[in-house]
Amino acid sequence: MKVCIFGAGAIGGYLGAGLARTDHEVSLIARGTHLRAMRERGITVLKDGTSYTSRPNCTDDPAALGPQDYLIVTLKAHSVIDTVDAMRPLLGPNTTVVTAYNGIPYWYFHGVEGKLRNHVLESVDPGGRQWEILKPERAVGCIVYPATEVVEPGVIKHVYGDKFPVGEPSGQITERLTALSALIEEGGFKAGTLDSIRDEIWLKLWGNLCFNPISALTLATLDIIAFDPDTRPVARAMMEEARIIAEKLGVHFRVDVERRIDGAGKVGAHKTSMLQDLERNRPLEIDALITVVQEMGRLTETPTPTLDVVLALVRQRARVAGLYPPIELLKPAPKPAKIAAG
Repeated sequence: MKVCIFGAGAIGGYLGAGLARTDHEVSLIARGTHLRAMRERGITVLKDGTSYTSRPNCTDDPAALGPQDYLIVTLKAHSVIDTVDAMRPLLGPNTTVVTAYNGIPYWYFHGVEGKLRNHVLESVDPGGRQWEILKPERAVGCIVYPATEVVEPGVIKHVYGDKFPVGEPSGQITERLTALSALIEEGGFKAGTLDSIRDEIWLKLWGNLCFNPISALTLATLDIIAFDPDTRPVARAMMEEARIIAEKLGVHFRVDVERRIDGAGKVGAHKTSMLQDLERNRPLEIDALITVVQEMGRLTETPTPTLDVVLALVRQRARVAGLYPPIELLKPAPKPAKIAAG
């Protein structure tokens, strides 16, 4: 089986290092010093006080690999649109595209019932480029629960979590889905097959859409945001707005808001991925986590007042840091003309 992981950073490298210990043909797409280190020394994973090193094929040239059985996309969601053309050589007639990143994926409305069937979400797939090139019928969803960090080029530290549950947009347990689950588990991870992948996407997104922007604005860790009496109500309000949207779209949450916030807080003094990106001067993952919820709110005619305010503030925070596309500022209103005395 030919498997390519596109975006072998902290999560992609961690997943790729495990899969490379199987008998499958595993390749990683990466760049820069991280790529050079992996080529020279392999990928070293630090986990539970021990370490192991894998040596998958690593390259920055997708064309050198040819069509894959599974293309696992582990880029940050906002990076996919700029690299989707580079993925073309990896796509054969039977390639499955696995979206293993946070947020709402490009295929979300593929095949759903109702007026939003096959609707393209502009905030995560501008112009429908992913829909056109990757194709929604190729897609399988994957929820990324591990937290990892590249501590130096070629070296990845595992923080917590080993689950990569997967699911078809249709909810069916297909042959390609069970084969993918078996592949991931063969690499040493947990990968249950889900018949309601959208429910799990929202459960993960539920925390990301509030904790990430609040952390970027306040520089606080998860435990502070969750248990501070000033920020907990903000997170709760954003999650309640999102819950109404999701339930209008048929999503079922298996935990309530308070339990979800408590669970995040119990992780401890952990910096969200958005705060880490801000500190490292990297583009912030705003649209797939927050803007898309605002867009879905408008599609379902659901007000999102708290989310709108936080989104506006975190966009400005990112723009000031040069980490989000700039916009043309509003011009001051002209002064009213003086009326001459008669």
